[in-house]
Amino acid sequence: MAFGKMNTFIGIVTSTSTKDAEGFVKKGDTVLASVRAYKEDKHGSERWANMAAFSEATALFRFRKLPGLTVDTTLIITCDTGRYRIISAEDVKGRGMYMECLCEKLEGSVK
Repeated sequence: MAFGKMNTFIGIVTSTSTKDAEGFVKKGDTVLASVRAYKEDKHGSERWANMAAFSEATALFRFRKLPGLTVDTTLIITCDTGRYRIISAEDVKGRGMYMECLCEKLEGSVK
């Protein structure tokens, strides 16, 4: 992965619930890491067709593996285009250098 292709700044966050003094529960985000990443949106290429098992995935993020941080499906990726829920996270080629995450864009709901 060329460093020039990693031109999207992302944040890897976890959602936490905290109780305030009055006892109300508030959801908040805790930023675990901020890194540069390669982002690829879903399109009609052969590669995306081969990933049919992940049909709900709308974006792919690839970034350098962070020592001491385990990236899994409980985390959320944020960037300038929105928030993404991680569907699949794996080590690229098992070398321990890069992580590849297939993600689904989180859309807000109006009630």
